[in-house]
Amino acid sequence: MGTPVVFVHGLWLHADSWKPWVELFRAAGYDPVAPGWPGDSATVAESNAHPERIANVGIDDVVEHYATIIRKLPSKPIVVGHSFGGLVAQKLLGMGLASAAIALDPAQIRGVLPLPLAQLKSAFPVLGNPFNYKRAISQTPKQFRFGFGNAVSATESDELHAKYHIPAPGRPLFEAALANFLPNTPAKVNTKAKRGPLLITGGGKDHTVPEVVSRAAYKLYRKAPSVTEYQVFPDRGHSLTVDSGWKEVAKASLTWLKAKGL
Repeated sequence: MGTPVVFVHGLWLHADSWKPWVELFRAAGYDPVAPGWPGDSATVAESNAHPERIANVGIDDVVEHYATIIRKLPSKPIVVGHSFGGLVAQKLLGMGLASAAIALDPAQIRGVLPLPLAQLKSAFPVLGNPFNYKRAISQTPKQFRFGFGNAVSATESDELHAKYHIPAPGRPLFEAALANFLPNTPAKVNTKAKRGPLLITGGGKDHTVPEVVSRAAYKLYRKAPSVTEYQVFPDRGHSLTVDSGWKEVAKASLTWLKAKGL
């Protein structure tokens, strides 16, 4: 049995979006799984038909959901997360539940100060209405194009939206947005924990989590006693895990894990 790997998706993408990664990691000798968030349905279509199931799910709910899954595994897994999944991966690593983590263009954690205009524009359809805190919100193809698919063709962006997009709870976005004002925010990560290696990535064209936000998160670990590394994909947007260039990011992740003896 290979080393367990747990993939954690972010907002607006179904767990099925990890299928190519699961296949690649399995071929590389790992034992990967990609469970959905609490409230996610088994398929994209069912998730879109029942947004109420994921409404009002917060960061702590997601972390505990994956922690429960991890505790049933035969050994500590590597956790790979994208966007809010990258925030969750960092929390699980800091809690001592993972042997290593890869946070791909992760949502901002407490202590990250930059708020680029593109990020505000991407989040505004949710954050602009306080009632969205307890709702599940869908993205239109146009919103998805700005937030995810801006570095690929409009056609590819629309195809990704049709294939993987699902409604997302608004609550995690509010929790992250207020993180620097609330000392006990669920978006707080133990950046000084003694833990396994962590890789954080940034996408040079990412609108949802601009590269400056990923870099700021990396800098919060400068006093960490454990290995923390940073890698930029200069021409990639937030769809970097699912678009036609996904394999570049996946192979870079495998190369990093191999270099760390994992």
